[in-house]
Amino acid sequence: MHSLQQDIDERTSLTKSNKFELLLFRLGSDEASQRSELFGINVLKVREIVTAPTITPIAGTPPHSLGVVRLRDQVLPVFDLPAIMGHKAALDTALMLVTEYARTTQAFMVDVVEDIVRLDWNQVVSAEASGTGKGLITSIARMGEGDDAQLAQVLDVEAILQMISPRDVEQAIDERKIGPGGLDLEPGAVILVADDSFVARSMLEKALQAMDAPFEMVKTGKEAWDRLGQLREACEAEGRPIRSRVGLVLTDLEMPEMDGFTLTRNIKQDPRLKALPVIIHSSLSGFANEEHVRSVGADGYVAKFSAEELADTLRRALPV
Repeated sequence: MHSLQQDIDERTSLTKSNKFELLLFRLGSDEASQRSELFGINVLKVREIVTAPTITPIAGTPPHSLGVVRLRDQVLPVFDLPAIMGHKAALDTALMLVTEYARTTQAFMVDVVEDIVRLDWNQVVSAEASGTGKGLITSIARMGEGDDAQLAQVLDVEAILQMISPRDVEQAIDERKIGPGGLDLEPGAVILVADDSFVARSMLEKALQAMDAPFEMVKTGKEAWDRLGQLREACEAEGRPIRSRVGLVLTDLEMPEMDGFTLTRNIKQDPRLKALPVIIHSSLSGFANEEHVRSVGADGYVAKFSAEELADTLRRALPV
């Protein structure tokens, strides 16, 4: 019998080759175009897919909240994902995605679950790079080749949760509790940050500014790797160590072109870069995922989004 542990091992092993699995689903018809578009979410974020039990409405909940359900002795908030994305679901929609995100669990109603596909991150392009703006999707996944390739919109969970509960996101960044300083960075060195979510980058920017930490931001692991290559060559030409230009790399895991797992391995396998501390900052939480993060050589892991925990982790990695 195929065990749960085998499933976990198979899926985490995909990250050794810059691959991942995407759960594909539909949310009914778009209110403007009346078309049923394809959406996706990383399988590692999905705990289970179930027929929704009875939903209990709760007074005073934010827009698009349907209430709560009791599932496996846990009370979970349930959100109307079709409405969030501007779609109208079928009247008999009853499927629920239970997701684990940043050490929290929540459920999203969907219309139809179609498939799980295995993709290379090279098949995914940033939503911003594709000109689709800073909305509720983080990237576009391409399945197939040529003009007949099928496209799926990969959800930006950070942006969705910020839209649902902006006050919760704002409370995650208390500048008074973070405080400035406490990082041992050489003059002129920066923290190199890689994250494909516009919302996540905005939150990181506020946290790093509160710490008075110099930083440079990029949108993908490939951009970070290319930038490190440029800085490494410049340092070699000047006869200086890489730490004189980059003090630490702070990276997300799920990113188009090159994921954070691959970026971390590349850094740790390069003799000229391996001394750089690498901190993973990701919404992929849970024991199995966090252990796998450490197995690729990362120096720390922070679940999105706790600015205080992030500041503490950075200060431990770069102690004064």
